[in-house]
Amino acid sequence: MASALAIDGGQPVRTAPFPAWPRPAGDEAAALTKVLDSGQWGSSHGEVVRAFEHEFARYHEAAHCVALCNGTLGLTAALRAVGVGIGDEVVMPAYTFIGSATAALMIGAVPVFADVDPATHLLDPAATEAAISERTAAIMPVHLSGVPCDMDALCEIGRRRGVAIVEDAAQAHGAAWRDRPVGALGQAGVFSFQTSKTMTAGEGGAVVTDAADLAERLYAQANVGRIPGGAWYQHEYVGFNLRLTEFQGAVLREQLRRHPDDLRIRQHNAEQLSDMLTDVAGITLPAVDKRVTAHGRSTFMFRVDGLGGGERKRNFVRALAAEGIPVSGGYTGLHHNAALQDEIAAITSRLGTPRPETDVPATEHVVAESMWLSPQTLLGTDRDLGDIVAAMQKVSQAFPPHDGPGSVLPDAPNRS
Repeated sequence: MASALAIDGGQPVRTAPFPAWPRPAGDEAAALTKVLDSGQWGSSHGEVVRAFEHEFARYHEAAHCVALCNGTLGLTAALRAVGVGIGDEVVMPAYTFIGSATAALMIGAVPVFADVDPATHLLDPAATEAAISERTAAIMPVHLSGVPCDMDALCEIGRRRGVAIVEDAAQAHGAAWRDRPVGALGQAGVFSFQTSKTMTAGEGGAVVTDAADLAERLYAQANVGRIPGGAWYQHEYVGFNLRLTEFQGAVLREQLRRHPDDLRIRQHNAEQLSDMLTDVAGITLPAVDKRVTAHGRSTFMFRVDGLGGGERKRNFVRALAAEGIPVSGGYTGLHHNAALQDEIAAITSRLGTPRPETDVPATEHVVAESMWLSPQTLLGTDRDLGDIVAAMQKVSQAFPPHDGPGSVLPDAPNRS
């Protein structure tokens, strides 16, 4: 007989915490002290952020990098820099963080939600093309959980339709498609350094690009319209003030230095966990395209087949958390967010343009069944991985497949 669930009073699989994240380190402390003692705390007068920008650009094989205060406003800056403006449409997945859509709305642009590939949970190229209209100015692939989207197909659509590609790489530090790091595969790519990310300064972001003219516009967006090398009161553009501090730059330089080793640990543990979960009935992992040559491993995503969503999914998450496993139910689908829908309605109504329609059956299925383990779970030991598998086995037995809404997987689109 299966053990009683911890949420029902049974013994939890584990009570010990997983490794802390972010991990405190003496290198960061020394770097912060150096900035403090220098008296150069703002990046407009210091050298630390500038050094980080060069190092991060090199890490992602991009020609240019502009660091800024967070990933959401980094996306806004990138959209403005590629020419997106009031009333333009930006095609993006419905299954992503709200910041992807907020970034467009901040400049009066309209997010258009396209469906995901039900196998990978990533933006589906066919659905993307179907969502393009005469008002579309950009496509925003989201490299969810550190897995690159099908950039061959999406970049080809962008070239053919004359639409910019702005990569939301917030979770994809170190990820690569066909051996090329993400970020500069399109016109620009945006990374986040928020606390949960695999490289963090608590907050922060960066935009990378290969285009010199675009890099100048990105710099202007982050520096109240100034241009590199210009005078202090020389404002050639209308821009935001999004600068990163030298303190954050100092932390990020140390984080970047350690990131390759951390990523190897996360990758090793993810591969081990994936193999171990093949024996757990009802647990499915998202497919990863063979052209993904480096996985960013921001989180560990999995799907509970036939879970059914709604309160049943929330109960599964609560039960797994009670067993001592840090887990999140994930996104609820941006097309269901009332605040976003109100803002979209306000913009389209004022401009007299059609309100985009949303048909995302695969997204509904992913929302119903998918969740992810928190980032620190991939920094643990073999024993930690064993506890994750034991807890999933225990909880999944209490949630047999549900014959109801969200239990039938839509047909996967044809993919090369």
